[in-house]
Amino acid sequence: MRKIYILFTTILSLCCIILLTSCGTTKGASEAYQGESEKEIFNNGEEALRSKDYSEAIKRFEALEVQYPFGHDTEIAQLHIIYAYYRKEEYPLAVAAADRFIRLHPVSPHVDYAYYMRGMSDYYENIGMLERVFSINLANRDLTHLQKAFNDFTEFTQRFPNSRYAPSAHQYMIYLRNILADHELIVAEYYYSRKAYMAAANRASEVVRHYEGAPQVPKALVIMVKSYRHLHLAQPEQEAMTVLQYNYPNSDYISAAKNIN
Repeated sequence: MRKIYILFTTILSLCCIILLTSCGTTKGASEAYQGESEKEIFNNGEEALRSKDYSEAIKRFEALEVQYPFGHDTEIAQLHIIYAYYRKEEYPLAVAAADRFIRLHPVSPHVDYAYYMRGMSDYYENIGMLERVFSINLANRDLTHLQKAFNDFTEFTQRFPNSRYAPSAHQYMIYLRNILADHELIVAEYYYSRKAYMAAANRASEVVRHYEGAPQVPKALVIMVKSYRHLHLAQPEQEAMTVLQYNYPNSDYISAAKNIN
């Protein structure tokens, strides 16, 4: 009973600390720049943004949001907050700011930007300095955030096919699709090398079903054909071979699929 009481009081204390911290942050934002008008806070925030002083920009735009929640420039300030967090490489905060904008302004003419920046932030959260500088193969890494970024861009392009950001989103989707497909193919090849043929076939089929157009698709079909042959599953083997021959006729993949090794 004593342990339960101690745990309860500890949780209660933590909650109080979080609440007081939150209240302090809100109070600070409400008291900041009291000597400036709404327009001055906003304009100086944009100047900070142009000067790449992103911390100052965030502070100003958050103060504007607290002091003038229904102000003329408040909606744009919320978009600037997303961008400032993104440029500071504080990607989880950028995602949170984007999600908040989407929730508050679902029909805003600028909501496409929030969706796009959410995808960009999820994309870069999983790419560290080593990957950017030395081009490490991302297919061998944890792809949780890249999958989330792919889903973000997919939702974005479906909702806003005519957005000015759509061409860029499409390019990121192609790049992410190929990385994700390569990851699945690596796993399928590993299972095949371990003679786990059903697992190999299932993982390869994920490439074929979910990453249409990726260069890894014919290799995945080869794994499916050979795995089903090892499993003595004649019909799935023939179906996979038919798809392979139809889409990649006269290619080396046909002979590779016929090789039993």
